[in-house]
Amino acid sequence: MKSKVKLVHTDATHADFRFLVQQLDEDLAARYGAQQEFYGQFNALAAIKQVIIAYQEDKPIACGAIKAFDEQSMEVKRMFVRASHRSLGIASQVLMALEDWARELNYLRCVLQLADNQSEALRLYQKNGYQVIANFGPYIGDEGSICMEKHL
Repeated sequence: MKSKVKLVHTDATHADFRFLVQQLDEDLAARYGAQQEFYGQFNALAAIKQVIIAYQEDKPIACGAIKAFDEQSMEVKRMFVRASHRSLGIASQVLMALEDWARELNYLRCVLQLADNQSEALRLYQKNGYQVIANFGPYIGDEGSICMEKHL
């Protein structure tokens, strides 16, 4: 079932994005404990210029971001949907809006990384056309990571 949301384009300084990212970080810390400290170092908000926040009834319920990865690629970062709004198609709406934004900026693909035990995230990305690729950058050799890409 697809839920009706309002998508807002902004950047990483937006208070609602920071609020949602705090919830995301708490969720990841609860799931992965000390392992999350390794991944946390690659999620600095200062490098993120393109953010989408999903609102329902004027409340922030989901977010996602993209940042330049290389000359042709954007990296999907900080995807999060509040637990009360999951399984409603909101993550796919945010992801598609991020992909549209990347296209508008003339990027040709999106890449991302997720932990190998995030089966719900893996299903989301596969459903939206992402394919598993060799681990890139800091995730090379990290058996706990899955890297993916989608050509836009």
